[in-house]
Amino acid sequence: MSTHSLAKNIDFDGLKKGEAPPRKFTLLIVDDEEGPRLSLRVVFKDDYNILLADSGLKAIELAKQNRVDAVVSDIRMGGMSGIELLGQLKAIDPGIEVIMLTAYETIETARQALRFGACDYLNKPFDIGTMRTAVASAMERRSLSDEMRLNNVKLMELQEQLQNQKLQEEISKSRGEIYASIIHDINGPLTIISGFIQLINQRIADVTRVEGEDLEMVKDRLKRMTRQVTNCIEISQRYLSFMRQRSTETDRVSVNQVVKDLEELLRAHPDTQKHQLDVIALPTDVMLRINGTDLIQILLNLSINGFQASDEPHSVKIEAKICSDTSGLAEIQPGKNDAVLNREGFKNEGPILLLSVVDTGPGIPPELLSKIFEPYFTTKAPGKGTGLGLSIVHRLLKEANGFLHLHSEAGKGTSFKIYLPAPSVG
Repeated sequence: MSTHSLAKNIDFDGLKKGEAPPRKFTLLIVDDEEGPRLSLRVVFKDDYNILLADSGLKAIELAKQNRVDAVVSDIRMGGMSGIELLGQLKAIDPGIEVIMLTAYETIETARQALRFGACDYLNKPFDIGTMRTAVASAMERRSLSDEMRLNNVKLMELQEQLQNQKLQEEISKSRGEIYASIIHDINGPLTIISGFIQLINQRIADVTRVEGEDLEMVKDRLKRMTRQVTNCIEISQRYLSFMRQRSTETDRVSVNQVVKDLEELLRAHPDTQKHQLDVIALPTDVMLRINGTDLIQILLNLSINGFQASDEPHSVKIEAKICSDTSGLAEIQPGKNDAVLNREGFKNEGPILLLSVVDTGPGIPPELLSKIFEPYFTTKAPGKGTGLGLSIVHRLLKEANGFLHLHSEAGKGTSFKIYLPAPSVG
């Protein structure tokens, strides 16, 4: 297994222009014999930043002065032993991964090393291939630790930002539903993050080393968790900007990328597990002038509403289309089985993007069609819904100058059709 440029394995999806690329990992080699130190330096000098120490005290000094990611240390050394060094390194930085080396293996020594947090235990003389694999695994563990630490920092920054804005005071001055809307919208990504954490814990709870398929699964789920943390931050920033009466810039977003991200969110959401999900993207992508987070929130709320329509297994279909002929939109009127939103703010000038969310649930009773977009109105059982999802759709759709047609029949399901201007076809 090649370890060349393992530092690049850290996924930094959030890297922006002008930001520095991921750093190169640092490996500390500790041995009171010069031969093993120099041998390991030759093996790994092209892969990592290398630090050398001929004693435990020197290793501690280097660990305090540098950010060390992994350590290869002999156990038997003059003065401080490798086991003592292991404990002190973990006190400096619990995330440091330590591989222990010994020419005098005993079961008790191995137990001590693992009990104090060593990630591996190898014999002298070591096999180069085995050593490379052990160090590569240690660096992978360190990168996963960095990823989780980064997620925690982002969430803490978000929490601090929300607290500093004194949301309760701002809400009393503006709209009473804003605070509840923030919680509602962030709840989706947080639910998915929670699901990924549970999946990771179930997969690796009883193992001492993460490698192979387990390692790939953890890396993939951490990457997705990072994306959801970013979604939480973007949602909060949109609401905070709204409360400060500041407009946010609207970039063009890829419809197919939004649809792809939506599908990933839904397949991980607990409310979708026993139902069927069908997603159809555009054959030719469209760049839409809309806030991407808003568009995902619109579609996510409509989709989850469709899945929660009934506990009985049913299907939800999400489809994107380009409509060249939209002359029939003017004929759509509210009725027994139909409702419309934001017709007055919609400019019917082609081409138009149609995003439909259709479920085969029980349908919406006609007497409720005019009420379902009101804040806090819900027909769901207590604890199942807040009554905010569709009111959020209403607000975001109005901001995007979109038009919505709702059609529902008892026993036949519900169809939400969203029409948005699509000026650029790629």
